[in-house]
Amino acid sequence: MQQLKLSARLIKSLPLSSLPSTPSSTLQQIASSHSKGIAKVVLKKGKTQLFKDGSPMVYSGAVDRIIGRPPPKTGDIVLVADGTEKPIGWGLYNSVSMFCVRLMQLEEEAMRDPSCALDMKKLLEIRTDAAIELRRRLGLPSSHTNAYRLVNSEGDRLSGLIVDVFGDLAVIASSAAWVENYKPEVEACINRIDGINHINWRPSVDILREEGMDVLDMKEVHPSTCPERIKVMENGISYAISLVGQKTGFYADQRENRQFISTISNGQKVLDICCYSGGFALNAAHGGAIDVTGVDTSMPALELARENIVLNNLDPGRISFLREDATQFMKGALSRNESWDIVILDPPKLAPSKKVLQSATGMYRNMNSMAMRLTKKGGLLMTCSCSGAMTQSGMFLRVLQGAASMAGRKISVLREAGAASDHPIDPSYPEGAYLSNILLRVL
Repeated sequence: MQQLKLSARLIKSLPLSSLPSTPSSTLQQIASSHSKGIAKVVLKKGKTQLFKDGSPMVYSGAVDRIIGRPPPKTGDIVLVADGTEKPIGWGLYNSVSMFCVRLMQLEEEAMRDPSCALDMKKLLEIRTDAAIELRRRLGLPSSHTNAYRLVNSEGDRLSGLIVDVFGDLAVIASSAAWVENYKPEVEACINRIDGINHINWRPSVDILREEGMDVLDMKEVHPSTCPERIKVMENGISYAISLVGQKTGFYADQRENRQFISTISNGQKVLDICCYSGGFALNAAHGGAIDVTGVDTSMPALELARENIVLNNLDPGRISFLREDATQFMKGALSRNESWDIVILDPPKLAPSKKVLQSATGMYRNMNSMAMRLTKKGGLLMTCSCSGAMTQSGMFLRVLQGAASMAGRKISVLREAGAASDHPIDPSYPEGAYLSNILLRVL
């Protein structure tokens, strides 16, 4: 990640009171009442509209100059202004990250409701309450689902903050310096939620290091009160999940796609490749599949998967999990002429960045080609990509067509989906879309 390098000539060491007058704005008026003054980040010509339209990330390359004395520090609240120095919004500053400012509120919003203007604590409360209300309208939590995403970063207008709820536990994943700096306030907002008795923090260490945070000083909040393993329910299916496992402990983003598998699995032979703790496989078995096989390389994940068989009183003669590399398993199955009615392929993130998208494209094509060959003629393949670079490129369907040509098969698209509805996406920040889930008929 590049660092923000603004030379001394870009920083005008002038108090705001001595600056030329600009058209009055709600945010400017509120800022003028702050005793310490609030710095102003002025955007380059031609860069303003993107952020007026709602994009929350002000990249360092969009910044023309910074006004204020002393210059702002990481974590400070700053105004973001157009070329005439008129504020268009406010946000949280970072002197190190490529994201110079994370915009939190626009001028028009502050005009309509100034109660939380330049007040991060109040804004946190309002945005968290809005997130809770949205999930309530989506039916979450419910008597049959208590694992869901409560806050989805930019999608809930709290960039860098993710909160997953698992029963009475909230797991907070932070990927922005401001989240760590406002840890007590974030915790207070979550503690206000009925039914939440425990909080576990999962800082994204690599990202926070790029945000300029001293990751060595980071500690979990109340680690002694959080068990390493808990049980949750999703669509009536019980899961044992590990809080030291992948992501926040559970892939709630695939909830609606897993449920769909349960509706089409009756009487089918199902293969779940890269199954993790068995989410798709369990739904297939719950939906009446006659034979289900899950494959993964992670022994801890497979231990959870096998525990989940017992938790759901499933017949171990109809569902089993194998520890094997996905590619090696598929090659072996092809050599034995095995095939399945339904194949699910949900590999880990093969393209963590655009830089490796080209090489990842080959891996996606090869894996999907083998998965198609393992699918019976007329059978179904549910294939996924959790790589934002792949999803945002719009290339996934073309990759699948290439895989079909390689496999000598013909495909048609039956269903296209993404993350579950509790993972909202801000259309002004399309980078928030990362999951592709496509159901194919394979001929």
